[in-house]
Amino acid sequence: MTMPHNRSKKSPTLRIIKPLFSDTKDLTFLGKTQLPATEIPSINLLETFANPAPGRKYEICFSTSEFTSMCPVTGQPDFATITLRYTPNKRCVESKAYKLYLRSFRNQGVFAEAIVNRMLDDLVTVLDPYSMTVIGDFSARGGIGLRVEASHIGKQNKNSFKKQG
Repeated sequence: MTMPHNRSKKSPTLRIIKPLFSDTKDLTFLGKTQLPATEIPSINLLETFANPAPGRKYEICFSTSEFTSMCPVTGQPDFATITLRYTPNKRCVESKAYKLYLRSFRNQGVFAEAIVNRMLDDLVTVLDPYSMTVIGDFSARGGIGLRVEASHIGKQNKNSFKKQG
């Protein structure tokens, strides 16, 4: 027995799905084996690309346990886990460029507090994010570990945070 076709039901509407696309035309480090010497930290190393979802607030998080700098007093290596969390505005940092930027701190004899705050300043300059936090979790020396956390709340978000006091 066949069932009569009910013509009153609407057929499902098809949604057109846009293909994914990443604009890489301005990225010069991606896919290259010859990379620039990165002995000095510079915002010029921080290549960016357009935020693929500018109408949505979402968080990007990078973390590496392979960060190295030098103690400014002894010259001994300092090891840290660096975590970057941010809510992008119009731009996102490209991960390979970010790795090169982190590598540029390797031979810098600088205190951890200065490193983390410099990273925050440089990244805020190139990205202008809604919010950003950089955390440096430095390995223990003499039994004492050091964690430095620096944050930025963009102009776009300042009105949404109430003063605490």
